[in-house]
Amino acid sequence: MSGRIHIDLFTTLDGVAQAPGGPDEDTDGGFGFGGWQAPLTGEVDGAQIMQGIRAMDALLLGRRTYDIFAGYWPHQLNGPDAEIARAFDAIPKYVASRGAPDLGWRDSHLLGSDLVTEITALRERHREIHVIGSINFARTLVAHGLFDQLNLWVYPIVVGQGKRLFEADGPPAALELLATPAASAKGAVLLRYGPVAAVPGTGDMTRAARPT
Repeated sequence: MSGRIHIDLFTTLDGVAQAPGGPDEDTDGGFGFGGWQAPLTGEVDGAQIMQGIRAMDALLLGRRTYDIFAGYWPHQLNGPDAEIARAFDAIPKYVASRGAPDLGWRDSHLLGSDLVTEITALRERHREIHVIGSINFARTLVAHGLFDQLNLWVYPIVVGQGKRLFEADGPPAALELLATPAASAKGAVLLRYGPVAAVPGTGDMTRAARPT
């Protein structure tokens, strides 16, 4: 059976996925709300996130997210987040980059330029591959239909600016809900979607109101 590509994203209610973890994570465009997720986390979303981490057998990351992870997680192997750190450390890390990054983290590998070929090879090699954050790379995967499940945590906060998975001029896509949404006590909702078609269908809602 072919392995599955999961995209894990944390977004605001208005779709911003930029810098949920901390103020210095990504300040592109003068983004001033870095760390917006921190006050809104709780037991339900924490448990669901850990469930995903325990299931994955490979990480697939964009260059910026890889650099953030590589600078942090290898130093947390004996800290309070040791379970996450050890899970990430134990599995292969694949990095999408147009440059030649320093991949010093154990078992890290640079993807080739032919993304379709690389994703196909990863599906044959691994059972469950997760893309965490990596918003620019996630956009590319969604635009080309190179994913199986979008795990979208939506938090009850509106920031008004920042990077979004679905941009105003992005390609159209149709998705289907794969599971009943999970909600946290602080109002975060986990939506699990899978791709259906590249072009959404349309209809005419006014027909039902027309006299026969």
